[in-house]
Formats: sequence, C-alpha cells, structure tokens
Amino acid sequence: MSKQAILAVSFGTTYATTRAKTIDATIAQLQAAHPTYHIVQAYTSGIVRRRILANENLAIDSPEVALAKLRTAGYDEVIIQSLHLLPGWEYQLLEKLLQAEHDHFKVLRLTPPLLASFEDFQRITAFMKQEAASLATDEAILWMGHGSSHSCFTMYACLDHMLTDSANFVAAVESYPSLAHELPLLQARGVKKVHLQPLMLVAGNHAHNDMAGGKDSWQEQLQQHGFEPMACFKGLGEYPAIQQMFVDKLKMVLED
Repeated sequence: MSKQAILAVSFGTTYATTRAKTIDATIAQLQAAHPTYHIVQAYTSGIVRRRILANENLAIDSPEVALAKLRTAGYDEVIIQSLHLLPGWEYQLLEKLLQAEHDHFKVLRLTPPLLASFEDFQRITAFMKQEAASLATDEAILWMGHGSSHSCFTMYACLDHMLTDSANFVAAVESYPSLAHELPLLQARGVKKVHLQPLMLVAGNHAHNDMAGGKDSWQEQLQQHGFEPMACFKGLGEYPAIQQMFVDKLKMVLED
C-alpha cells in the first residue's frame, strides 16, 4: 500500500506570530482537506531557517532535506505544495527539485503557485475588491508586493491594471510598479487615507520595515505626500479565501 505525503513549501519567515496565522494556518487547511495524507513543511530560505533555529531552537528543513526524509521513511507518493505567489526564482527551485527526484518516487508532483492562470487572477482581484468594498470614497488599499528580477514581475502590473477603477492599487518593493508610480494614481482618485497591506503570504520583514516602521518606509513616504497611511500587518495566508485557493491547487493536482 502506498504511503502518501504532502510537502508544503514556502519561503518562510522569522516572524513567529505571522507564521502561525499564515503558513501554519494554510497548512492546517490543507491537512483538513486531505486528512489521510502525512503533511510536512519546508522553507526555501536558508537564512530564515538558520535564524529560526538560532532564535527559537526550531529546526525546519529545506525542501531537499524534507523530501529525502520522506523517501527514507518510505513515502512513495508525494505532492509538493507550493505556497509561493508567483512562478519566480523560488518556484523554479521546486521545479528543479521535481526533475531531480522524480525517478525516486512512484508519484512526485508539484502544485502551481497561487497566481498561475487567468482564473487565479480573477479570483484574487475579486478578493481584493471585496476587501475594499466598505471603504469610503477617499480611501484605498495599497497592496505591497515583494517584486522580482524574474520575468514574472509583470504579474504585479497585471494585477494593478485589472484593479483599475477600484479602490485597490498594487506596487512592488523590488520591481515594477513602484510606489512612485502609484502615488499620482492615488492622488488622481482623490484618496486621502491609504490602507497599506502586504501582497505577500506573510506579514514579515518587508511589512515591518519597508511597508511601515522603517526609515523611508512606504508609510513615511505616503505621509510626506500628504496621505494618511494606516498599516495592516495581515499576510495573504491569513485570509480564508487565499487559503482556499491553495487548497484548490492541491485538489486540482490530486484529481488530475
């Protein structure tokens, strides 16, 4: 009889509170949807893994080590569940791992990242519009994406464009569209109060430093341009709608 497992992989975070509310909460939903599967998790970031071990005495494996442990334990059917938002560099690491280890398992498959199809973009923009539905006419949400040097950085611009004429704006810390690009768009809409929210799985380092709190943070820059910013430290993984999107990714792969 086959032994089945799910390996849930994210970049990881050193912020324990958001980790519990986002990564761990999403994994709990995956487990609830598939109770017969053994589920383990791994982080792709070596820096995050080392800091968690040093500060919390908590050991979290890399995807390579976690997969090797599953193989040694006799699991022959493994689904690698990506908890990444985009098909960027981190996701490509999982694709390479899949290719390298495919012959060592009876079944080894990888789920797509959160945003991989037109339907995914429709679902997440509907979610974002719903989040802004109760705002006043002079309020808006500015979602902070990480950004990427990978070609998938264009997905942030796609989201921003699909949200045109809504009270949602998307910018990225490390690529396009930038905060500077969004400022005149916010002004043209007559926005006075800006709700800052992470467009990331977790509300970790970027949320606490680049988005709000740090010198030259988005919060500070918005204040300098006459806006009233309000920071919300709530990662995408904390929302049931986003958790369900990941559950559906897994369901799609299992049923294929």
